[in-house]
Amino acid sequence: MSYGFLIDTTLCIGCEACMEACQETNQLPRNDSYELSAERYTVVNNKTIADQDIYYRRMCMHCEDPTCRSVCPVGAFEKTAEGPVIYHENKCMGCRYCIIACPFDVPKFEWNKSLPLVKKCTMCYQRIKEGKIPACAEACPTGATLFGQKEGLIQIAQERIKQEKDKYHPYIYGLNEAGGTSVFIISSVSLADLGFKTKNFQEAFSKLTWQVMKEIPNVVAFSGVFLFGLSWIINRRIKLQEIPVDQDGAQIEEEN
Repeated sequence: MSYGFLIDTTLCIGCEACMEACQETNQLPRNDSYELSAERYTVVNNKTIADQDIYYRRMCMHCEDPTCRSVCPVGAFEKTAEGPVIYHENKCMGCRYCIIACPFDVPKFEWNKSLPLVKKCTMCYQRIKEGKIPACAEACPTGATLFGQKEGLIQIAQERIKQEKDKYHPYIYGLNEAGGTSVFIISSVSLADLGFKTKNFQEAFSKLTWQVMKEIPNVVAFSGVFLFGLSWIINRRIKLQEIPVDQDGAQIEEEN
């Protein structure tokens, strides 16, 4: 059974209850920033479009085929059967490939610690395992953040868009982005207007990673042959330069 979030920006009032609940549940230090960080797993941002104040959340999208998992050389990231993408800190070697690879710019590094870890939202995985719902969804007073089975959330989103065509932009963000995610967002405007990535963003990025990785053996093999040939040519030229020649360029035979 796979779970996820449905975030409806038309219902969000910017109360930041989700942010506070996340901070408390994850025992994160007080942080007044509105940017994702190692101390902020979710933020509520605001943008005015056509005289309309729109509040929207940013957080880990919990991709169906996570790029962070595909690039991690030690398997520190796991896509669970329940939906959340979780992080095993005991496996992490601090390479930070996940930070570079994430299409949503989510994982953050604890730069200020002597033994730093990668931090991000885990969809309150432990709470889900205990039969509870994530803290942010539980704290939301307006239902702007819903938690439930993915199929049911998609149906709710589709029904809202169908029933209130004048209220919603006819698109469910996260359904196909980066190969599909476990977080769906509906809004009165295009998510592109809110700064979310949309162009050339449908294919799972892990597939692109594999397309590069699978060529590595061929590149290594070709590089080995190329370097051997280059070495042979260089050494051959060195040897030729060591052979004495006369004024006409003919080789001078050395006397025994």
